Amino acid sequence: MNTKAEHTGLTDLFASRRYFRKFETIISHLGRVAAVMEAEGGLNRDEVKILTRYIAEMTFTFRALSLKYLLVGRDTGRFFGSLAIDARESGFPAADEILTMASDAQQAERHLANSPSAAELKKQMVEVIVGDRQVPTKLQFALSQRLYYEELRTGHLFWPRNDPEIVWTGNINERRRTFRVHWAVYDSGLNLPVIYMMELEDSGRTALPKDQRRWPEVQAHLMAQSLGALKLVTIAKGFDEDFADLHPKRLRRFHVGPMYSSAFTTQPGPVSQVLAAARAPEGQDWALVWTEEELRSERVIEERHGWFSTVEREVFALDPFAGRGAETGTTRLERSIVLPQRAFQSLEEMNPPGFGTVRKFVVSPSGRVLRY
Repeated sequence: MNTKAEHTGLTDLFASRRYFRKFETIISHLGRVAAVMEAEGGLNRDEVKILTRYIAEMTFTFRALSLKYLLVGRDTGRFFGSLAIDARESGFPAADEILTMASDAQQAERHLANSPSAAELKKQMVEVIVGDRQVPTKLQFALSQRLYYEELRTGHLFWPRNDPEIVWTGNINERRRTFRVHWAVYDSGLNLPVIYMMELEDSGRTALPKDQRRWPEVQAHLMAQSLGALKLVTIAKGFDEDFADLHPKRLRRFHVGPMYSSAFTTQPGPVSQVLAAARAPEGQDWALVWTEEELRSERVIEERHGWFSTVEREVFALDPFAGRGAETGTTRLERSIVLPQRAFQSLEEMNPPGFGTVRKFVVSPSGRVLRY
């Protein structure tokens, strides 16, 4: 787990704004990456909708943080700090930033009620510029904070915990229904957004979304197990054992990141070397890793449950190649990298070990995404 000592504060105004512009650009490409995955059959339309919704929420989160730190490095009349990023591992903001943002959201209405309106602040800024011939830094800061809290009030952001939602996907028979559950967290150990999807069968008497006992228990269980350090097989087996009439058939986890940038991060490894060799212009010196883990049920066995009954238990298929399934706890693990054209050319020229099986999504200067 990262420590606070490994976090870097962006104290320079222009560096901070470049960082947020870079992430806005990167995240804007992820929806197109998901669309390419759909075209190739790796995702279906409903799954793309789920992923693009979380991606949009990440966009709004970065927009809110950019407003919060809009005046970083300027004399605003008070000590406000700077955005802390995990420059050593993930390249994303430190998890504490997202936790603080969630706390701020709880107080948004109070802050807005006690703050002049945006129109009033702009009027006061004009008076200072024209009348006093000064830069109205303190008023600019007040306006940036008001806009920050207005963004938080919308609610459509990527929070530290994005609780499970459930979608009905069909009926196998009168007593057996299928659902897709999805949820997400900002993992505090990885400093990364992590998205989960589970496909399950429900043999309970009452459909899971309408079951006032099981559904809250399922939500609490899944959130408690949403840790990057846990293998998918551990999460799935725990769920299977705790809910006798819920049968997890497929579990997936998507890691969005790390983000590499020669301007902001110091991660070791070949990606950093590739970016350094590319010498790409500002805004093109980045790469984003996208990892998908998948676990599938291979078959079902029956176990005794009490004196007179049995329950179904899933047997999960683990990757058979070189024992990797036992090591990773997955049926399949696939890594992808998203990067601009210039960086991709550098990657191809250097051809570092281990990248032969990594999918490459290349962003052209026009914004088009192609897979290699």
